[in-house]
Amino acid sequence: MIIKPSIKQFQKVIWGYHAEHRRSLPWRRTRDPYKILVSEMMLQQTQVGRVLEKYRSFLKKFPSIKILATAPLQEVLLEWQGLGYNRRALYLKKTAKTVANDHNGKFPQTQEELLKLPGIGQSTAGALLAFAYNLPAIFVETNIRSVFLHFFFKDISSVPDTMIRELVEKTFDYSNPREWYYALYDYGTMLKKSVDANTRSVHRKSKHYKKQSKFIGSNRELRSRIIKHILSSSKAQSTEQIIKKVLGDSEAITSNLKSMRKEGLLKHVTQGWKTA
Repeated sequence: MIIKPSIKQFQKVIWGYHAEHRRSLPWRRTRDPYKILVSEMMLQQTQVGRVLEKYRSFLKKFPSIKILATAPLQEVLLEWQGLGYNRRALYLKKTAKTVANDHNGKFPQTQEELLKLPGIGQSTAGALLAFAYNLPAIFVETNIRSVFLHFFFKDISSVPDTMIRELVEKTFDYSNPREWYYALYDYGTMLKKSVDANTRSVHRKSKHYKKQSKFIGSNRELRSRIIKHILSSSKAQSTEQIIKKVLGDSEAITSNLKSMRKEGLLKHVTQGWKTA
């Protein structure tokens, strides 16, 4: 029989690890919700090492929410190159525009209002409330999920986030939400680097786990190459030019161009395709 830790035992372990292994990251040294949002959007499905350099250069190019809101999408996507999942950059710009125009440049401070912003889900909204304002927002993200699966579900698989969320709330340290989440993040990151294969892959116990497909040869790679080619030219590119340069299945390229137009990444003008 596996004995689960008590709330106090759990908190003691997490705080103890954090005291010795707290990571110093640039987005932890700010309370600006805009800068925190940039980091959260970049960190989705992207390793910290890759984000560090891009985070600094992105904020140098777009230092405030108002500057990002008025920047051409092409410039935003150019700066985003290397991070992948270009829709995140689009959502980030759309959110900046919404906050600048509809909220006088100030982020809402309730989860309900934050969830209305483009591309912001429960984990990003919770992170903004906790890290920018130190508010006790309850949310679940990748690292948090791994921590609770490791401590409380050693003999259970296909665990839904509803069960994890209940434990996040029960074990929550309301005295310092911001630092508590940092501690959970750091412990979760450690688990993913564990030499123990079972510990390292604990996230697979989640009901919501989906193995990420290989990038090479995937539709994600094709989309990336299409965007990269369009961004490399100052002129609009015809469908035929894109097919010739991108070197992929013509039907797949045409289908992706249409879907990216629908998403708002691209637009089609008389001369061809360009960023929206």
